[in-house]
Amino acid sequence: MTKAENYQLLLPQIEALLAGETDMIAKMANVAAMLHQSFGFWWTGFYRVVGNELVLGPFQGPVACMHISFGRGVCGTAWQRQETVIVPYVHEFAGHIACSSESKSEIVVPVFSSGNVIAVLDIDSAAYNTFDDTDKQYLEQIVRLL
Repeated sequence: MTKAENYQLLLPQIEALLAGETDMIAKMANVAAMLHQSFGFWWTGFYRVVGNELVLGPFQGPVACMHISFGRGVCGTAWQRQETVIVPYVHEFAGHIACSSESKSEIVVPVFSSGNVIAVLDIDSAAYNTFDDTDKQYLEQIVRLL
């Protein structure tokens, strides 16, 4: 199965799971679990905007950084730019926050509400160059379901 086909199967499942749920933490938890299980990523989770920083939210994977400043690392940069950031090789990203030496590539997708970033979906892979425009396209669709 291709990556796109996997996302195409997953999207309606996520949509059905989230239908009628109003609690954002519960929705984030299940989305992180579904993505993590479906793709076998190294780390899959959310950071929530709390004041002037990102605070760790629901995730699947090893222990993670708990606070990230605006504009810092890949997550803070995606928040600042208000756009998805794909990093093929994290060690070449200026200011990368190394929560785990196992992380090799990363994608971070902002979650919007009323035009403001309220969280970011952060996914790390233990392989280089894992993420591409296919991931960007489908993950942006998934976070809009939140």
